[in-house]
Amino acid sequence: MTLAWTQNTLPAPFDAERCKTGFERWAELARKPIWENQAAQFAELAENPAHRNVLGALFGNSPYLTSLALRDPDMIAIAFNDGLDKAFDTALADVSQPASAAGTDQATAMMQVRRAKRRAALVIALADISNSWDLVKITAAISKTAETTLNYTLAHCLSATARQRSLDLPNPDDPLRDCGIFAIGMGKLGANELNYSSDIDLIFLYDGEKIGWLDPDRMQQILVRMVRDITRIMEERTGDGYVFRTDLRLRPDPASTPPIMSALAAETYYETVGQNWERAAMIKARIVGGDYKAGQDFLKILRPFVWRKHLDFLAIQDIHSIKRQINALRGGSKVNVPGHNIKLGRGGIREIEFFAQTQQLIWGGRELSLRCRSTCEALRELCKFKQISETVRDELIEAYEFLRNVEHRLQMTNDQQTQTLPESEEGLAALACFLGYDDCEGFKNDLMGYLRRVESHYAELFEEDSPLGGTEGSLVFTGNEDDPETLRQLQQMGFENATMVSSTVRGWHHGRYRATRSRRAREILTELMPTLLTSLSETTNPDMAFRAFDEFLKGLPAGVQLFSLFTANPDLLRLLATIAGTAPRMAKYLGRNASVLDYVLMSGFNDELPDAATMLDQLNEQLSQPGAEMVEQWLDIARRWANDQKFRIDVQTIHNRHTPHQAGKALADVADVSIRGLFPRIAADFAQKHGGFDEGGLAVFALGKHGGQELSPGSDLDMVFVYDVPEGCDESDGEKPLSPGHYFIRLSQRYINALSAPTAEGVLFETDLRLRPSGSKGPLACHFNSFDSYQTNEAWTWEHMALTRLRPVFGPEKLQQKVMESTRRVLRKERDFHKLVRDVYDMRNRMAASKGSDQAWDIKLRRGGLVDLEFIAQYLQLNHAHDHPEILSPTTRKVFKKLGKAGILPAEEAAWLANASSFWLALQAMVRLTTEGRFSPENASADLRGMLAGAGQCEDFSELEKKLADTAERVKQVYDRLITEPAEKLGPIAQSD
Repeated sequence: MTLAWTQNTLPAPFDAERCKTGFERWAELARKPIWENQAAQFAELAENPAHRNVLGALFGNSPYLTSLALRDPDMIAIAFNDGLDKAFDTALADVSQPASAAGTDQATAMMQVRRAKRRAALVIALADISNSWDLVKITAAISKTAETTLNYTLAHCLSATARQRSLDLPNPDDPLRDCGIFAIGMGKLGANELNYSSDIDLIFLYDGEKIGWLDPDRMQQILVRMVRDITRIMEERTGDGYVFRTDLRLRPDPASTPPIMSALAAETYYETVGQNWERAAMIKARIVGGDYKAGQDFLKILRPFVWRKHLDFLAIQDIHSIKRQINALRGGSKVNVPGHNIKLGRGGIREIEFFAQTQQLIWGGRELSLRCRSTCEALRELCKFKQISETVRDELIEAYEFLRNVEHRLQMTNDQQTQTLPESEEGLAALACFLGYDDCEGFKNDLMGYLRRVESHYAELFEEDSPLGGTEGSLVFTGNEDDPETLRQLQQMGFENATMVSSTVRGWHHGRYRATRSRRAREILTELMPTLLTSLSETTNPDMAFRAFDEFLKGLPAGVQLFSLFTANPDLLRLLATIAGTAPRMAKYLGRNASVLDYVLMSGFNDELPDAATMLDQLNEQLSQPGAEMVEQWLDIARRWANDQKFRIDVQTIHNRHTPHQAGKALADVADVSIRGLFPRIAADFAQKHGGFDEGGLAVFALGKHGGQELSPGSDLDMVFVYDVPEGCDESDGEKPLSPGHYFIRLSQRYINALSAPTAEGVLFETDLRLRPSGSKGPLACHFNSFDSYQTNEAWTWEHMALTRLRPVFGPEKLQQKVMESTRRVLRKERDFHKLVRDVYDMRNRMAASKGSDQAWDIKLRRGGLVDLEFIAQYLQLNHAHDHPEILSPTTRKVFKKLGKAGILPAEEAAWLANASSFWLALQAMVRLTTEGRFSPENASADLRGMLAGAGQCEDFSELEKKLADTAERVKQVYDRLITEPAEKLGPIAQSD
């Protein structure tokens, strides 16, 4: 059957010169050996007026189609002589039976699918530009070409994988049959609506129960490699061209899943974290490759996810957010012919598709007829369902067909994947000519009419919606792509790495963290997003604040309850944003202990902490509550209570609501109360098995910063355990008696575990017992007589320096008094000045050699820092306590005040040193709260710099840095005057005790 095309059904050649060249090259075909048997036929075709008009339409408008016609002129001959349908079948004949790919080598397979695509594209173009096929048939033919070549490629790759002994195919001669692997066509491929240069959107899945695996351990690796081979064969450009570009990004959570996943994993994903935009995408889903039965079974399982039984008006917001995302692309914000995107722009193809899809999602759960893939079919069914008028239906379908024709002409000109109209008048004129217009103005007028009608109908459905996110700009985190308008909005809010923020938020919505895996959690988080991002943006380093919040979110075990708390208490969210922006260590802690945020809402959270006695009453009340009868329960209760108190102190610290000494004492009080609340219960539990002693007992003493009540956030507790029993008492009086040494060492270990063992509520305090007699080599608990003898006769000078900070915390009062009397006696003994100053000097130099730092912000170890201050205070106590016992105190600041009052230091200097101690402690506490690793002024946010300046009682950070240097220099001068210079005058140190 021949075709009788007429001139008025064909576009005129726009480029006469290119048309002439095309005919010249057509005439040259006769001289090519491959076509010598058909040369006469080709010449006759070119002489036939009707056929010549068709060739002229190709040569004069499309360089790409010209190249196809000259490469495969036999397809032109078949189309002219036997008809387009026959020509199309011929084009795909070599790849229409996937089973034939089973024994094909890769080079041959690649050539065959490219040849089939190339020849089919030429036939479809002939049918299109001649108006011989309608739009439905054209897009179906392109889709069939994709489906056919995909199946052939999949069969080839499956067979090749089986030949490598990686899997056992049930039907090796027909690889696709019952193979358990299938491809879902999404978007236009799924709807049989592919355009001329479409990507094909695919999701590859497998049914693990249907595949015979020879190497199950490598199953996922083998399949991933196979899918990559499939996409490479389809995409790679060779001398034969390419087949189709493939896009696998519509699979579940593409950023964190492989190119192919199990059907069960996909089903679980959609049931748990599937989003509304994915429901919309699944409307067009169709099995296009592989095991069709397995694929159909999967789509049946997915129906409840896509089609909800109840009306789902909430889905409109998500679907509309995708459209606003598209509007933000260049040319999308207004209707303007030059450069307008006819797919994504205002009034474009996507608005028609979304107009239909949104209403399908709303009503398709109850109306089966609306569950159709085709856009035009959906519009017709919506009209039958009385959701749109006949006028709306007809205008949208007419516009859809017009815009798709424009899209095809744009793409078939040079085989470009574009929907953007030319910017130049010449380009627009060429397009108008290819579409069959006599002049460009007629095309522009028609186009504007269609765009405006679509825009009007779409606006009636969507445009009255309030902006998603409640902000003036756009905050849209739907889909797999960044929303350009959202990126601009984030940048305007102050986020430098807007792309990082956008992709991370999309990850939250994909349920990558435990806290966002439930649908309800994601819904609440979506509502919170504007407030959250605004709060984070108000910090001076929004990117750092956002990353810290992400770390917080990552650590949460669940999200619904906490997100609901934020919704009801926006101030709490703003507090968290402040913490995230200035104290990432606190934010990370919150992620593991989010329950402390409940404590923030309690009245009095911002009040001063009660005294230790009141806190002990509170803790004892909780430890005595009904049901709290086991050690594990006591440990958890104590941890919850202490963590609440520590968090309260930390929040007040970053807001500079108390002095550093108030904060240090408060943290020490929390430690003391934890010990006093837990240890009696631990001792009683221990005594149930091992009994006890009528007199004596075990006492706990604090050393270091704990002893001095100068704890900083995260400080260890330095402790020593001392016990005493009456003479002649050889063992405890329990069922399983122990000797006093064994008894109290084991009880001490129980105490340590009570503080430092991790439970579900975390760790209470880390402990350090290296300051006990004989250090880490000595027993955990020592008898009083041993303690007294060691300190009197054996202890080194540095151990007596540590002893200046000994403070009783818990235990029998009589034993506490004995230990403190022994300690005061040791500290008050008269010392050899020369030996003392040499020992102190030597120890500080050894510390500097092993741990020293020249970093300005190493507050503890830098010269002139905290260690030098503490050495000065401890040295002066050991040197003068014999004559002035009143100067003894475990608290460094109090020591300096007492030294001034005793006249050992000038009063002004003593006061200054006391204030220097406060200064260093304040900075150390703030840095520990806000910084992980070494503090770097260059990387610190303005907020953090301001907080540090406030902690140091300075107007700004520059003043603080000057005060930092001046304080260190002056402390070092005092240290050198009191210790360095006298020690060096004594000459080389021969030996230290």
